Amino acid sequence: MAHYDAIFKNGTVANQDGVHAADIAIRGGRIAALGSLTADSADQITDCTGLHILPGVIDTQVHFREPGLEHKEDLASGSLSAVMGGVTGVFEMPNTNPLTVTRAAFEDKIARATGRMHCDFAFFIGGTHENVAELPELERLPGCAGVKVFMGSSTGTLLVADDDGVGAILEAIARRAAFHSEDEYRLEERKPLRIPGDPRSHPVWRDPEAALRSTKRLVALAHEYGKRIHVLHVSTAEEMVFLADHKDVATVEVTPHHLTLDETAYDRLGTFVQMNPPVRDKAHRAGIWAGVANGVVDVLGSDHAPHTIEEKQKPYPNSPSGMTGVQTLVPIMLDHVNAGKLSLERFVDLSAAGPARIFSIARKGRIAAGYDADLTIVDLKRRETITNNWIASKAGWTPYDGVAVTGWPVGTILRGSTVMWQGELVSAASGRPIEFMETMQPPGSFSP
Repeated sequence: MAHYDAIFKNGTVANQDGVHAADIAIRGGRIAALGSLTADSADQITDCTGLHILPGVIDTQVHFREPGLEHKEDLASGSLSAVMGGVTGVFEMPNTNPLTVTRAAFEDKIARATGRMHCDFAFFIGGTHENVAELPELERLPGCAGVKVFMGSSTGTLLVADDDGVGAILEAIARRAAFHSEDEYRLEERKPLRIPGDPRSHPVWRDPEAALRSTKRLVALAHEYGKRIHVLHVSTAEEMVFLADHKDVATVEVTPHHLTLDETAYDRLGTFVQMNPPVRDKAHRAGIWAGVANGVVDVLGSDHAPHTIEEKQKPYPNSPSGMTGVQTLVPIMLDHVNAGKLSLERFVDLSAAGPARIFSIARKGRIAAGYDADLTIVDLKRRETITNNWIASKAGWTPYDGVAVTGWPVGTILRGSTVMWQGELVSAASGRPIEFMETMQPPGSFSP
């Protein structure tokens, strides 16, 4: 008979080895045992009868807006939104103010987040023309998810539109780099196609060719420099077909909104569905689902990019692109699981095992002895309606307001501690930097 800090009993575990009944024992923040643990004791025992226990969901693309834009989100509110939706870890993006492109800016974000964020976290470092020489050191800083490059849809020094600039970054770095892949040159040419006041012209301006052209350029550069790339928020059927032939260098992210929404959303939601790259028509949505079904897609990312309601109400094209998403990732995707669009095991692969695999995350992504006790506990049969009032983000809205879903997050467990249970925040913020096998350095490896 063994004694543990906590045991989660009578649940159904969905893991890399399938879906089966198992108890989970936790000691020292890590998983200590799996199986039938009826003879064992614990300081805390949680009955999970009727619930499924998943490896903690990792959202590998969020924008939490701090520093510089805290009126629409900050690290505390964004991470609160995450854990209320069952997400235990996030990768946050560098388009803050100041931009996260220097060691000082990066370490400032780590300091801001530690003990203040409700989930574990990593931050991308922005790759620019100006900081190429520093990237080999920056990408290996503890808590760094890697380098993020904007080939389109950005301003200032974060935009790297040219092949020479992207090539220089790829040549310099060693880790997998993440890319926003839209062709800035084509976007500039097509700006006159935007119709003032009509957000339905957004996917006309940012057409499928802008995405495909950029992705083809990016893959060619990855082959030329022999480097790994991660293509974010793939939005076209053509890209999915193309990327299937280049899995030697490219991993692929898709978003819940590109899997869920289509061109009809513009009539219903207007600028509130405006995103980069855009929500497209049903044929592209079907092509993205095909990429999920045939295994081209590696991970899900919400691309949580909040703006205030007042900002989103500006007339197009003065309205900013972006929507909330970190809190709705789990319920929206569980609804797709219940609809037969993907299996629960495939969801686990896309939201936990996949991120751990392609980013070399240490001790996360599966329910296994020695791994962090990060768990997302869900009720697959629970039917709820998503509402703006449920959203914990400072933005206070979701494009899924009023949408009924089947499947709901009921518990968020971070390193063995229950953070959210049945819709209530039950413990103080305790987020830590996510560890990566490619950033583990002995003390003093980098000079201050």
